[in-house]
Amino acid sequence: MATELEELVGFLSSPSPNLTKAAVDIVHGLTGSEDGLKSLAKHADILLPPLSRLLAGKKEISEPAAVALVNLSQRSAVAAKMVDMGMINLAMDLLFKSEPNISRLLVMLLVNLTQLESGTASLLQAGDEKMQGLYVMKLVRSFCRSSSGEDNEDPFEHVGSILVNISKKEAGRKLLLDPKRGLLKQIIRQYDSSSPLRRKGVSGTIRNCCFEAESELQNLLLISEFLWPALLLPVAGNKIYSQQDRSKMPLELSSALSIEREPVDDPEIRAEALEAIYMITLQEAGLRAFWSVNGPRIIQVGYEDEEDPKVMEAYEQLGSLLINSSGAEEPAIETSN
Repeated sequence: MATELEELVGFLSSPSPNLTKAAVDIVHGLTGSEDGLKSLAKHADILLPPLSRLLAGKKEISEPAAVALVNLSQRSAVAAKMVDMGMINLAMDLLFKSEPNISRLLVMLLVNLTQLESGTASLLQAGDEKMQGLYVMKLVRSFCRSSSGEDNEDPFEHVGSILVNISKKEAGRKLLLDPKRGLLKQIIRQYDSSSPLRRKGVSGTIRNCCFEAESELQNLLLISEFLWPALLLPVAGNKIYSQQDRSKMPLELSSALSIEREPVDDPEIRAEALEAIYMITLQEAGLRAFWSVNGPRIIQVGYEDEEDPKVMEAYEQLGSLLINSSGAEEPAIETSN
């Protein structure tokens, strides 16, 4: 004998739009509470297929279905079942055909699913040589083409979080750093977006990619025109730099540092930028490149106004490396004991 919940799931496949709408609204409501999520998770095997089919329906049905799937995907066991049943392929297929609010929810679903190793592998299309990287290229293109505005919804701003997730894996970093694809170069240009979510996503992605600095330094330095501003401006403070300091910098840095700037309020972004610089400067060629843009002076000035303990620690770690590295021209930071 079917339980009430099993009967509810059955109505998701009803030929009656009214019954389907009522059922999906109830499921949506249940995913808003912990008890509801627990109950639904136990029936994930029978719930997920009909619920996912509703994503292609009209907005009044697809939207609550999408919200329910996003909420359910926060539970790792359910997320794993979604990946196994091909949810990433389905989401990518619908993503660019849907209304902005549905696309935004599908992106959020992908954020949750790519927190799993299997989800990242699925999005990277690992094992499929012809298709490998296609999904990521489409996401990056949409991330860079769309933008946030006061009056406009930004359905792709959460793509930054997907990029952070995939760049935690070596295969993801290699894909983003591939100079033929030019993906990281496109992503970096969003570092000064008005969207905090975008800035955070870009920062975390760059930092993760710098874990490959030893083997991929050349590819990182190929985009130094965009990389150094993205890493150094968040940690430069908001002071106007002297003409003498700016004369030793490339135009993309000196121009930005010749005017007053809004400080980067998010300490995590500042810390990630410093960690990325540290990984680059561990390599001799990276260290030389850093000196060539007067990076140590920027670190010194930025450190003077820093108050966050974690970020100060990151400044000091980098400063210690700069002081102790062979070939350093002058100490960048004086740390106190």
